[in-house]
Amino acid sequence: MNELFGTLSDGTPVHRWTLERAGVRVRVLSYGGIVQSVEVPDRHGTVGNVVLGFADLDGYLRHPEPYLGALVGRYANRIAGGRFPLDGATYALARNNEPNSLHGGERGFDKRVWEVALDGRHGLRLSRVSPHGEEGFPGRLEVSATYALDAAGALHLTYEAVTDAPTVVNLTNHSYFDLGGTGEPGGHELRLAASRYTPVDADLIPTGALAEVAGTRFDFREPRKVGGGYDHNFALDGGVGAEARTVAELYDPASGRLLTVATTEPGLQLYTGDHLAAPLAPGAGIALETQHFPDSPNRPEFPGTVLRPGEVYRSETVYGFGTR
Repeated sequence: MNELFGTLSDGTPVHRWTLERAGVRVRVLSYGGIVQSVEVPDRHGTVGNVVLGFADLDGYLRHPEPYLGALVGRYANRIAGGRFPLDGATYALARNNEPNSLHGGERGFDKRVWEVALDGRHGLRLSRVSPHGEEGFPGRLEVSATYALDAAGALHLTYEAVTDAPTVVNLTNHSYFDLGGTGEPGGHELRLAASRYTPVDADLIPTGALAEVAGTRFDFREPRKVGGGYDHNFALDGGVGAEARTVAELYDPASGRLLTVATTEPGLQLYTGDHLAAPLAPGAGIALETQHFPDSPNRPEFPGTVLRPGEVYRSETVYGFGTR
C-alpha cells in the first residue's frame, strides 16, 4: 500500500509504503528510506510498534539528528577529521560531527527522497543515484536498498551499489528498537556474538586497537541487561560473511518480544540512545547498526570499504521477530 505522507518545502511529495506478512507490519518512507514503524505482537498477542518514529513528516524534518529508522550513507558512522585518502588523493567531507564527518555528512542518504517500487508481493526496492562529489565523496554511485518480509515475518534489508570511480561505501539502517513499545528506557537484555570491540578516543574515533571484551562492560557474549553508556562498534565473530549469520539477540522480559539480528557485516554499532532529546526520552531505544568499522577509510588494518568500478557492493541484514 502506498499513501502520501507529506510534502517537502520544495513541493516534493513523500510517500509511505506498508508491508505486511505473517503478523508483522512495516511502514517505510520514501524520505530517507526511513523505517517509520514495525508492528509485532507480544507474548500475549498484543500488537505494538517496536521502533522509535514520528507520526508525521514534520517530526523527521525538525529532529533529523537521531536518524530515526533512516537508511544511512554514503558512509555510516564517523570518519576522523572529515578526511580520507584514496589512491593518492585526499577527500574532504563535511565535518557535521566536529571534528568528524558522521553518517554521510550534512545531507546524507537519510535526507534524500528515494525512488520506490514494489519488489514482489512483500518487498520494496528503493533506489537513487548519488552524484560524484555529493557531500565530498568521489564517484557516481548507483544505490539500491531492498526491504522485504519473508514468510516468517523477518525483515530483510539488502543493499547494493556500483560506482564509476573509486570511492568508499558503508550503508546501514538506523532504527532504534523499543521492544516494550513504551517509548521509555526499558530493561532490554542483549547478546552479541563479538569477542572484541574497537576502543575509541574522546571524539568516538577508533584508536585502531581490537580489544578483548572479556572482563569488561563490553562483554555481551552471554545475554545480560544492556543499561546505558554505549556508542561503540563491536567486531563481530566471523568478520565479513558471504551469507547473513545471526550475531545479536535483543529481548524484553516484560513483553516477551525477541529481536534477532543476522548480517553479512563485520561490525555492529551498539548505541543506547543516551543523547536522544525531546520529544524522545534519553535511552528510549537501542540502535544495533550493522556496518563496517568506523573510520575504516583511514584505517587500512580494518576491513576495507573501498568500492571500485566493476565491483558490486552488497550487504544484507535480517531482523527477525518472535516471543518467549
